[in-house]
Amino acid sequence: MALAADAPKDSFRLSMLVYDTRYRSYTIQIVVLVLFGMALAWLLNNTAQNLALRGKEFNFGFLWQRAGYDIGQQLIPYSNDSTHFRALLVGLLNTLVVAFWGCIFATVIGTIVGVLRLSKNWLVSRLMTVYVEMFRNVPLLLWILLSYVILSETTPAPRDFRVTDEMAAAGTEPAASMMFFDTVAVTNRGTNIPAPVFERGLGTLDLGFMSLNLTFWAVAAVIVASVFVNRRMVVGARAQQEATGIRPVIWWKSILILFGPVIALLVAMGLDLEVPELKGFNFQGGILVAHSFTALTIALSLYTAAFVAEIVRAGILAISRGQTEAAFALGLRPNRTMSLIILPQALRVIIPPLISQYLNLTKNTSLGIAVSYLDLRGTLGGITLNQTGRELESMLLMMMIYLSLSLIISAVMNMYNRAVQLKAR
Repeated sequence: MALAADAPKDSFRLSMLVYDTRYRSYTIQIVVLVLFGMALAWLLNNTAQNLALRGKEFNFGFLWQRAGYDIGQQLIPYSNDSTHFRALLVGLLNTLVVAFWGCIFATVIGTIVGVLRLSKNWLVSRLMTVYVEMFRNVPLLLWILLSYVILSETTPAPRDFRVTDEMAAAGTEPAASMMFFDTVAVTNRGTNIPAPVFERGLGTLDLGFMSLNLTFWAVAAVIVASVFVNRRMVVGARAQQEATGIRPVIWWKSILILFGPVIALLVAMGLDLEVPELKGFNFQGGILVAHSFTALTIALSLYTAAFVAEIVRAGILAISRGQTEAAFALGLRPNRTMSLIILPQALRVIIPPLISQYLNLTKNTSLGIAVSYLDLRGTLGGITLNQTGRELESMLLMMMIYLSLSLIISAVMNMYNRAVQLKAR
């Protein structure tokens, strides 16, 4: 009985790197990598030579120099004697707060508009269509400028709130008055709102390059802990419902867990509200919310909501109509059908493109420089860059920060996307 011998193995030859499919892909990747490295090395060398000719040294020491300029909107203590690094932190926080509220408002408004676009009411659906087409086909910068002009030109001046002795004697009301039980004043300089004041606050912790408000972080920690505990309780109630068919009544426990600890902490620290008052030529006390922040938030929210609405509408249309018909056959009302059956299934279609809109909104906050909103673009990429002359360092640092923010947002949203995806059994 004859046995077939194994085929002899060819010895390795250099020509196999090109003609053998087993090695060709590695060869192409190595060549591309080498060419990319050479191009990067040439670019870095050319940059270093040009900087040397201009008498500049590539370093970030300018961040610790005195900034010398003021920032109107600030969430952490800052003065013109602070460093450029401190100004960078203030600008970064201004960027984050606009992006945070913008994403929330855009999601809420976009979801409502997207659902209403599918309404059987002809007038409602057409009005939502007009909103979507109007906002997404006009440049965002124009909406920002329009919002700022409306807020600045249609609101009264601080002097319009003043009550003179003659007016008091004649019983004449001032041209403008404060809102919400005389606690909020909207003027052409901004919106003055009450500020929380703690009689027994926890103070601040100085870290050298920045200081932490321990009162704020204590409240934030209690809120996060309450949400986590409530989440665990809801998961336990859902598990009990699946096991026994009876869902326990936990709504009062949720209210107690979510609001009880934080209210107790605020009362223990002696929370009080500092109401703004008209003194001199402007309001004093409270918190001044600049119109630049308000206009930027409104424009970003409404503009991005138009795109979110289309994403939501497409996600809903991707769900089979049989799901809706089955829900109606079981006696569910349209609003319950949408919230309990359609939207949860549509999330796996909605979330991936929604991530892109969140990233676009975060990066579009840089347009706030058009209305003098000093975010990261206005501080590090604006005044700091012009004062120090460190264009390359400022731009590279700003690009890295925006890149990091985008990657963090993408990672968080991708985690949520994996959580709501359909699980194969």
